[in-house]
Amino acid sequence: MRPWLRRTLWGGLGLVVLAGAAVATASVLAERKMQRQLVLQVADVPLRDDAASVERGRYLFASRGCADCHGANGAGHTLIDDPNGMFVRGPNLTTGAHSAVQGYRSIDWVRAVRHGVKRDGRPALIMPSEDYNRFTDADLAALVAYVRQLPPVDSEPGQVRFPLPVRVLYGLGAIQDAYEKIDHALPPQQPVAEGVTAAHGAYVANMCMGCHGAGLSGGKIPGGPPDWPAASNLTSGEGSAMPRYASAEQFRHMLATGKRPDGSAVSPVMPFGSLQAMSQTDADALYLYLKALPPRPAGGR
Repeated sequence: MRPWLRRTLWGGLGLVVLAGAAVATASVLAERKMQRQLVLQVADVPLRDDAASVERGRYLFASRGCADCHGANGAGHTLIDDPNGMFVRGPNLTTGAHSAVQGYRSIDWVRAVRHGVKRDGRPALIMPSEDYNRFTDADLAALVAYVRQLPPVDSEPGQVRFPLPVRVLYGLGAIQDAYEKIDHALPPQQPVAEGVTAAHGAYVANMCMGCHGAGLSGGKIPGGPPDWPAASNLTSGEGSAMPRYASAEQFRHMLATGKRPDGSAVSPVMPFGSLQAMSQTDADALYLYLKALPPRPAGGR
C-alpha cells in the first residue's frame, strides 16, 4: 500500500474514533445534566381553592398550552412520537395512578411551573417553564387551584426520550432545558390590568417564548423534531409574519382556525388547541403588542 494512502486511511480511522468518543462523551454529559440536582431558593405562593381562582385557572390551563402536553383532563398524553426516536408523553397532573404531582406542596408547584425544577430536584426537561416564569402570583395560584381539583385519572407515566443527536446537542449545551433559559433572580411579575393594551399583550406574549424565543424573532425550535418548521418572526423585522394580519380580527381568526387571511394553513406545530381557547381580550392585546415590537432579524430568537 502506498504510504500516502496508508496515512490517509489511518487518519480517517482516527477521525472516526475521535468522533465516536466525542459523541459518547456528550451522551454521558447529557445523562448527567438530566440527573443533576438543582438547589433553588424561591418565594412560596400560598395555595388557593376559591371558585374564582379555580375558574381563572381553568382558563389558563386551556389557553396557555397546559392541555397540549397534559391533555384536557390533565392525565397526560403523547405529544411527540417521532420515527427518528424522539418521544414525549406529558405527565399525569391528576392524583390518579402514575401521578407526577402526588404530595406536591405549594413550593413544589412554584419550582416546577416557574423554574423548571421537579420535586426531586432534577430539571423538568420539556416543561416550558420559560413561558410561565412570568406568571403573576395570582395566576400561578389560580392555575394550581384548578389542577389540584381535577378528578383522578389513572394514566401512563410521563416520559421523555431523546434521539442521539438531540442528546449530544443537549450534553454540549447547544440545546437548553427550561432551567437554563430562565433568569431565576427576577422577582415575580407584577399584575397588569387586563385589557386591550400593549402592556397586557406583553404579559400574554410570555406564552410564545418557548417556540419563538425570548426576543420573539423565531428560528429553529431547539430540540424539536427535524421536520418541524422554524418559528416565525413575530417582530416587525425582515421576514415577519405580522404584516399578513391587517387587523386584530384577522389575527384572531388565525388563532381560532389555523388559517392565514389568504386561506393557507399555519403549521400545526402551533398549539391551536390552546390558542382557540384564548379570550378576545387576550388575543387583541397580544396582537397590539406584537405589532408594536421593534424589528429583530428573523431567526434570532
